[in-house]
Amino acid sequence: FKAPSTDHPALYRDLLRTNRVHWIAEEPPAELVREKMMECHLRFRHQMALVPCVLTLNQDGSVWVTLVKPARAITPGQFAVFYKGDECLGSGKILRMGPSVYTMQQGKNREQGPKKEEIDKIEPAT
Repeated sequence: FKAPSTDHPALYRDLLRTNRVHWIAEEPPAELVREKMMECHLRFRHQMALVPCVLTLNQDGSVWVTLVKPARAITPGQFAVFYKGDECLGSGKILRMGPSVYTMQQGKNREQGPKKEEIDKIEPAT
């Protein structure tokens, strides 16, 4: 798939899954173990701005990462690096991504169903 522009919604995602995360200080942070979820920040490209996110811990040590707002050009094979304040918590390789913003917009458009004018065209009023 080649997006028509660098800002096309198909390039933006707000959900990804990593492989088993390599935690630096503790395996995994106590808050994540206790709550099964934890707010932190993510970076997946060198020197990019940190992105607020929520981690959800899976049984196998991998995490689902939900971004507060969709980020552009996340790619499987990149590493997601997690931070709490200035502290680097650890990282995991990105394995899978959720649907793009574009796909979700298409889904929302379909869920709304046909507009009244379209229905009138199909079934003339009797």
